[in-house]
Amino acid sequence: MTVVTATSLGLVSLGAPAAPSLERIALDAAARLEGAPAEEIAKWATDTFGARFCVTSSMADAVVAHLFSRVTPGVDVVFLDTGLHFPETLKVRDTVARTMNVNVRSIRPRQTVGQQDGEYGPRLFARSPDECCFMRKVEPLERALSDYDAWATGLRRDESPTRANTPVVAFDARKGKVKVNPIATWTQQDVDRYIARWDVPVNELFKKGYGSIGCWPCTRRTTAGEDPRAGRWAMFEKTECGLHV
Repeated sequence: MTVVTATSLGLVSLGAPAAPSLERIALDAAARLEGAPAEEIAKWATDTFGARFCVTSSMADAVVAHLFSRVTPGVDVVFLDTGLHFPETLKVRDTVARTMNVNVRSIRPRQTVGQQDGEYGPRLFARSPDECCFMRKVEPLERALSDYDAWATGLRRDESPTRANTPVVAFDARKGKVKVNPIATWTQQDVDRYIARWDVPVNELFKKGYGSIGCWPCTRRTTAGEDPRAGRWAMFEKTECGLHV
């Protein structure tokens, strides 16, 4: 296993920033691994970053968590516990923690929902969803990622127009970290085949008409032929929570 360290990146000299070297690693990997099997991308990520790498999962399904559990047993899986998840989502998280060889880390916002209501007024999600998403998702993720140099997501190009150009490996300049998207090139059919082959836990809400699953106040069912993400923040001109932009 080749693990990235300050020495291997040439960062031992005074004032040498980590970001440029990580960026070079990401750009090289993006070119080399485009079209590679997801398992190969996952192995590259964990071989390269070792303990400074984690997987993030919304627990809509456990495909990426399962993929990495096969490649690197014991890998950290970060779940953002917003306090506003559907029970079905928490059930997937608990199933993953119980049945897979991964280390699930549930990261919570600095304030409970009640504390947030007390300071900003109730139902902030209905008045300022960007602000609510920042406090309950974006800031907790940034805090969680302080322990890592790279992380994996389940982003796919076919999910929405905003994700159509998702690279398999990228450098997130704002975070100064490497972002790995091992199933970026997969279709929904690929996901379904993987789930069937490995009996991967899936959120039960998909069977009840939900195309994309987030926090319960900001998620509605979708109809046949509708963009799966149309059910997210349906009353707003908003398609992303801020984690991936």
